[in-house]
Amino acid sequence: MTDYDLIVIGAGAVGENVADYAHKRGLSVAVVEAELVGGECSYWACMPSKALLRSGHAVAAAKRVDGAAQAVTGAVDAAKVLARRNSFTSDYQDDSQVAWLESADIALIRGHARITGEKTVEVGGETHTARAAVAVVTGSLHQLPDVPGLADAQPWGTREGTSAQQVPESLLVIGGGVAGSELATAWASLGSKVTLVARHGLLGGMEPFAGELVADAMRELGIDVRTGVNPTRVDRDEHGLVTTTLDDGTTVVTSEVLAATGRKAHTADLGLESVGLTPGDWLQVDDTMLVQGTDWLYAVGDVNHRALLTHQGKYQARAAGEAIAARAQGRPVHAEPWGAHVATADHAAVPQVTFTDPEVASVGLTEAAAREQGIDVRAVEYDLGAVAGSALQADGYTGRAKMVVDESRGVVIGVTFVGQDVAEMLHAATIAVVGEVPVDRLWHAVPAYPTMNEVWLRLLETHGRPE
Repeated sequence: MTDYDLIVIGAGAVGENVADYAHKRGLSVAVVEAELVGGECSYWACMPSKALLRSGHAVAAAKRVDGAAQAVTGAVDAAKVLARRNSFTSDYQDDSQVAWLESADIALIRGHARITGEKTVEVGGETHTARAAVAVVTGSLHQLPDVPGLADAQPWGTREGTSAQQVPESLLVIGGGVAGSELATAWASLGSKVTLVARHGLLGGMEPFAGELVADAMRELGIDVRTGVNPTRVDRDEHGLVTTTLDDGTTVVTSEVLAATGRKAHTADLGLESVGLTPGDWLQVDDTMLVQGTDWLYAVGDVNHRALLTHQGKYQARAAGEAIAARAQGRPVHAEPWGAHVATADHAAVPQVTFTDPEVASVGLTEAAAREQGIDVRAVEYDLGAVAGSALQADGYTGRAKMVVDESRGVVIGVTFVGQDVAEMLHAATIAVVGEVPVDRLWHAVPAYPTMNEVWLRLLETHGRPE
């Protein structure tokens, strides 16, 4: 039996941050990992997917600037892109991540963890106890849609979609969310003939113009975008080809099929039943990430289903690590909104970038979500292509910006940008939303000219200056 103050189950980016912040406050910490230290983001999600996308974005951006366009004389080198992607995953080796844990004086226990009782974790037949807390940071898993024949056709999930070592001649992507849209864009840029099918439009839950602009751009890239259709049957033949039948009566034949239709909690085999929780469920938490009904179990990142984004998970991890240490040491816990030990931003100030081309960058509430909450909303939009900085960024720049204002308080509660290179504009919007900066004060935040950030002035002018 080995004792630590804190045991963290899951050594991905989020788990590492829980461990690091708690250890910096003086706790002894161990992390348990069944796969690669560094987790999903490092090997099968954020980093490899963006590496797959970046080269195509760079070539497309050059082609949109006269003078630079003439210098682009070839296509993207897919082999080089895949090699670069592999370099960002350290060729799927976790030596450097393990070395970081060692340097931070955090113990690593390899193997599958099962909770066997309060503050008790078993790994490989050995029992470990936590004096203060156990944190479940196991993330989420790809969820396969219930389509006849799909499972037998050996489809790609998001892991295969980010780690494949060859470009498929053709690819069907099922799902028009963030993952489906990004991976369709990535593989099309690498030369695959891509078809994307989505039950509704693309990027549901965002401002409607986001999905519309992305769909238009996908079609220009050569992607066959079909919305309002569902697969009803999938079959892989003896030659390896996949035939997908859609509910409009058409069929699509491709080399591979990728399902990107959702995630499920990675909690089915953790022993949660031993402490009265339901295996396979998302874990419900308070704002310090403490699992409801317990005083020792924490759930951080995707597994609590608050915001399935690495940066939000790491934000939660910083709060949870500090809260765990404070409680263990008998110090005050600052659990008030925006306090040091809570993840308040999860509720109304979540930033997200979809790395399609154009990019979609958003934070806070959409107009529809704000109205559903009964907020006194005024929303204004502006053509991002009409801003001088955008015209310099790319010839024929296409994009849009939207600002959602809570009129009763006079503060910005949501912003969405769609266009080339808008990801780097998002943090200013995030600060405005988190800081609840009054619209009156934003008039004095002067955007440098000529940059794309001038759209802030145009949005304010469209909204109207107070008397």
